[in-house]
Amino acid sequence: MGRMKIVSWNVNGLRSVYKKGALDFKKMGADIFCLQEIKASKEQLNSELINPEGYYSYFNSARKKGYSGTAVYSREKPLSWKRKMGFERFDNEGRFLSLDYPKFILINLYLPHGGRQKENLDYKLEVYDYLLGYLSKLRDKKIILVGDFNVAHEEIDLARPKQNKNNIMFTLRERKQIDKLMELGFIDSFRKFNPYKVDSYTWWPYFANARARNLGWRIDYVFVAENGAADLKSAFIWKDILGSDHCPVGVEI
Repeated sequence: MGRMKIVSWNVNGLRSVYKKGALDFKKMGADIFCLQEIKASKEQLNSELINPEGYYSYFNSARKKGYSGTAVYSREKPLSWKRKMGFERFDNEGRFLSLDYPKFILINLYLPHGGRQKENLDYKLEVYDYLLGYLSKLRDKKIILVGDFNVAHEEIDLARPKQNKNNIMFTLRERKQIDKLMELGFIDSFRKFNPYKVDSYTWWPYFANARARNLGWRIDYVFVAENGAADLKSAFIWKDILGSDHCPVGVEI
């Protein structure tokens, strides 16, 4: 079997990123696209977004209009797929898609932000705990976990760690959840190939010209279970692709 390219992108509005011409299926050439924060239901999408040429599509929209939501576009039809993890509030927000392929399980995730004033931090940590429990039951499977995790793991993963150490997305409680994920046996694919690379971010705030100055955070990841680590050929961050406040990330397996 040849190589397969998996790309993940928080598009911050699927229709908006498509209108800007930023989501170019052919040019990006991924075998599987995982999108987060699509902010649309299937009924609101045009036919090119529902059935792009050469791809099967799967959607999980939030009950609340114009909010959250995930999508996967795949060249290969999965054996089965589901859109619920079993945590009601999380499931109602359309933040999860799991697709079973012959060689691995792909899980596309959009984890909660937690709120600038940390008003949703407890919910976020609860979701992580639930997710860790869910994944621990699948330990013998090859799992690829992609998406927006809304946490910068280490100081190397954001431009201004000192100023942000008490801020949402970089509190110790959140960072520990990524530690636990790695203790379960998940490998941060980007760090496998770039252990010390700095200034590699996937999200930039909209204020203070942050993107041009590269004042960013790495909060989008592809985690691969240890039993699939040997299949990893490369990991990348496409920082030059505009259209969202996040850029695409991905792996080749």
